Formats: sequence, structure tokens, C-alpha cells
Amino acid sequence: MMVGADRNTEKGRKSPRWRRWAVDLVVVIAVLGLVQWWQARPLATGIAPPLVGMEIVGGDRLDIADLRGKPVLVHFWGTWCPVCRLMDGTIARIAEDHAVVSVAMSSGSAAEVRAYLDEGGHVFPVVLDPDGQLASRWGVVGVPASFIIDADGRIRFATRGARSGPGLRLRIWLAGFSAGEGV
Repeated sequence: MMVGADRNTEKGRKSPRWRRWAVDLVVVIAVLGLVQWWQARPLATGIAPPLVGMEIVGGDRLDIADLRGKPVLVHFWGTWCPVCRLMDGTIARIAEDHAVVSVAMSSGSAAEVRAYLDEGGHVFPVVLDPDGQLASRWGVVGVPASFIIDADGRIRFATRGARSGPGLRLRIWLAGFSAGEGV
């Protein structure tokens, strides 16, 4: 009987497996959050810096100030960036439903960037930033970098690295919701 009692006591001391998994999950989420915070430190905050350029497909002047009144996704990327390449489809799908301005950093001429987009079958507004001046104003030191601008022109969310479509859409919705738009 003593042996059985020892087993029960030993069993009682062990924490359930789900509790260990939950603790591990919290630790992983905390580490990922800290990494995200660290990467996003140099990114612009507050009122969005000016972003004006010629859209490479239509040749129209694109100014994010003209998009005030609704949330806008501003996405910095490069044709040479493998992580950006993974996000191209996500950005194109978001551009079907929401205002998107993308900035191609050091990615070649307008014709080269158009060819890149055509090759992937992607359609979204693109402004060139051949010398990194726009990126510098926005604090972008690595790509991809995404900003969600609210209806008042304030940066609500700034992230660097790959992001999921649902995650970006949630942030856009939150930026619109806070403005009473309820996107």
C-alpha cells in the first residue's frame, strides 16, 4: 500500500501537461513580442511623415495626405527581398479592399518593378524610393516594414518583418474602428 500512496503523492506534485504547454506558449509569445518591439524601435511614430511620389503603373501623383479619412497601409519592400516576395500576394489582396501605398526600396527602374509585379500577377500602388529618402523619413532600416495609418494621419501600428494578411487586416480594422469608421 505504501508504494501506491507514493505514486499518488508523486502524481499530485506534477503539474498537468496543459499547464506546462501554456507556460511555454506564454514564454514564446513574450519572446516574439520583445523581438517585434526591438525591430520596430526605429520606425516612425505619431503623425505619418510625408509620402509623395509617382505611382509607377498609372503615373499618377500619389500622396498619402490625399487618403486622409480612412485607414491606409503603407508598406516598404524590395524586389530583392525574399521575405517581401512572400508578402506580395497578401499586400495585393489587401489592396483590393483597402487603401494601400507601397514603396519599392532600391528595386530598380519603374519598368523593372512593373515587370516584377507582372511576373507575380500582383496589382497594388507602388512608389519608387531608389535612394532611400522616403525610407529614411519613415525610420525604415530593413524590409518589409508596414505602417497602418488611421483616418487622422497618425501611425497606429508599425511593424517590421513578415506579417499575416489577417494580422494586417485586423490592424487596419482597428485603425478604422477607432476613427468611428468600423471598416
